[in-house]
Amino acid sequence: MIPFAMAVHAKTHKRAVMVVSAQSGKSETLLDIMGERLDTSPVPMIYAGPSRQFLVEQWAPRMEDLMQNTCLVDRCAPKSRQKVTRKLINGVPVRLAHGRSSTALKSDPFGLALTDEADEMMAQLNGQGNPIGLIDARGDSYADFVHAITSTPSLGSTDVERDPESGLEFWADSDPEEIQSVIWRLWLTGTKYHWAWPCPHCGEFFIPRFQCLGWDKPVDEHGREMPSSASLAKRTAHLVCTNGCVIKENDPVTVTNSNYLAKEWMNEHGVYVAPGQKILPGGIVDGLPPESTTISFWVSGLCSPFVSWGERASRYVEAVRSGDPNAIQSVKNQGFGELYSPGGGAVPEWGEVMDRALPDYRMREVPEGVRLLTLTADVQKDRIYYTVRGWGAFGTSWLIDADQLYGPTEELDVWNDLAQVVTGTYDGLPIRLALVDSGFRPGKKFLVPEHRVYAFARRFPNLVRATKGSSTTMRKPIVSSKIDVKIDGKEFKQGLELLRLDTDYFKSWVQQRVRWLDDQPGAWHLPEDITEDYCRQIVSEARTRAPGGKVKWVQKARDNHYLDCEAMQGAAQMILNLGKLRDGPARRRAPEPEPQQQQQSTPPPAKRKPGGGWMQGSGSIWG
Repeated sequence: MIPFAMAVHAKTHKRAVMVVSAQSGKSETLLDIMGERLDTSPVPMIYAGPSRQFLVEQWAPRMEDLMQNTCLVDRCAPKSRQKVTRKLINGVPVRLAHGRSSTALKSDPFGLALTDEADEMMAQLNGQGNPIGLIDARGDSYADFVHAITSTPSLGSTDVERDPESGLEFWADSDPEEIQSVIWRLWLTGTKYHWAWPCPHCGEFFIPRFQCLGWDKPVDEHGREMPSSASLAKRTAHLVCTNGCVIKENDPVTVTNSNYLAKEWMNEHGVYVAPGQKILPGGIVDGLPPESTTISFWVSGLCSPFVSWGERASRYVEAVRSGDPNAIQSVKNQGFGELYSPGGGAVPEWGEVMDRALPDYRMREVPEGVRLLTLTADVQKDRIYYTVRGWGAFGTSWLIDADQLYGPTEELDVWNDLAQVVTGTYDGLPIRLALVDSGFRPGKKFLVPEHRVYAFARRFPNLVRATKGSSTTMRKPIVSSKIDVKIDGKEFKQGLELLRLDTDYFKSWVQQRVRWLDDQPGAWHLPEDITEDYCRQIVSEARTRAPGGKVKWVQKARDNHYLDCEAMQGAAQMILNLGKLRDGPARRRAPEPEPQQQQQSTPPPAKRKPGGGWMQGSGSIWG
C-alpha cells in the first residue's frame, strides 16, 4: 500500500487507483493520507464511501479516532462546529459523503478526494449517475488536485498475457464493455502496475494471483481426484511460481544471518512492475510504464500479511461446495482482489476453443469425412449471424462457415442474402437442414405485421425450421408445436411448425464438445483460420446454479451469437439423428447444366454475400 500512498502524496497524477482485496490495509492507508495532508499542507477534502450507513457506523468513528489520538487533536475545531458528515480540521473542511449525496458531491471545491469501495458505491446507485465524475469536476480549482480511488473489484472477464521479453504474466487489456467492475475499468486506463514477488527457491519474479494457489486433493481407489475439503485445503495450501517451484507460506528463508518466513520475505523484496517493464536482478525495475494521467496499482489478496493462504483456500473451497455463485464471487473479489467471471473453471477458455482448429482445412472448405451440412442462424436487429457445420460418421463435425449477413432484418434484402446461402452449396454439397432463431422479432409489429423468421420458414417448408429457446429446463430437449402465423396479411391457423429448444441442454452440449477428444466419435472441429472473435463468443456465457437448484446462463461477454448458432447445431444433430450416421459418401448436388447460348454470352455473375465469400444459389425468393 505504501507506493499507492506515496503516489497520492507526490501529486504527479490526477488519479491514483488501487485495486485490492479486503484485509490488506486499505482503510488505514486512506486515513494516513488524510492525516498527513491535514497536518502538513491542509486543503479542503472529501471522502466518499459506498453508503450513508457505512459512513455513520464505520468511517465516522475512525475519523474521530484520527482526530483525537494523533497530532491533529490540537488542530480540530470545537466540538460544536463538528458534524457527523463534516469535520473542520486545521482550518479546512473534511466532508464525508456517499454516492447518493449529490449535494455534498457538487458543493465545495476540493484539493484532495478519496473514494472508497467504488464498485459497491456504483452498485448502490443502480444507474443513477457517476459520482466519480462529479468528484473529479470539483477538483478543477486546484492545480495539484488528486483523486485517490480504491476498491475490491466485482464482475468481469479478463485473461492473462505473458510478456515475451520479461516472462511476466500480466492481466490482459479487456474491452471496457465486457467489464462491469468500475475500479477495474479505471485501473485499465492507468499505468497498470502489478505487485510481483521473487520466488524464494529459484529467485525468479512472478505475479501472484489465484491461479498460483494450490492445495492437496484426495484420490479414490482408482487414483481419480476427488473434491477437497476446506480443512484439507487450509492445511496444504501452497503457491506455485511460474517455474513450478512449490512455496509454503511458512517456509523458512535465511538471508545474511536473518531468518524470515516465505511470505514475509517475498513481500519485503516485492516490487511493482507494469506491462512493458522488466525486473532485473536485485529487484530493479527497468523501463517506463504506459503514459497516463492515472497511476494504477493491483495487488493480490495472497500478499496480505493479515490472512494466510490456507484461509484463502479454505474459504474458496467452502464457497464452491455451497454451490452459491454469490459466495464464490465474494471470495474471488474480497479474498483475492480479482474479477469474478460466472462459471469459473467449468467454462472453457477461449484459447481452448482455438485449440480445436485443425491444420488440414480452411473456412468454406469441406473435409473428406463430411456427409451432409446443416445451417443455423441467429437474427439481430442489423444483421444475421450464421454457421454451417458439416457432419460425418457418429456425429463428428467440422465448422464449414461462420459469417454475418449485414442489413436491417425488418427489410427484405438481408433475407434474400440468407436465401442464397441456405439454397447454395459448399463443394457441391447442399444444406440439409436450416434452423433460424425466432426469439428476436425484426421490426415493430404495426410496421412489419409479419414475423420475418416465420415468413422465411414458410418459404422453405422442407428446408428451414423456426426455433425459439426456452429459459427453463424442459422435459425433452426439443418440443415441436404448430402455431398460427400471418403472412402477407393472411392468417394461417397452425400454419407453421415451431421448435422450442432447451437452451441449457444445447449450450452445455457446445461447451462439452470443446473439450471432446479429437480421435473420438463426435469430435467437434474448427478450421485453421478460425477467428478469435468466434472463439470468444463460444465461451461468452457460463452455466451457474442458484442455491435453490435453478440453472441460469450468465452472459460474460457482450457478443454470444456464435454460441447460440452452435447450440442450434446441436439441435440439428439431434433432429437428424446424426450421432448414428455411418461412414459413406457425401450426397452432393449434381452440377447444373451449362446454359444455352443466348444473346448474353456469359452466365450471370455469382452474388457476393456480405462478409466475404462467393456462393452459388438461387435468386431472390421474394420477386
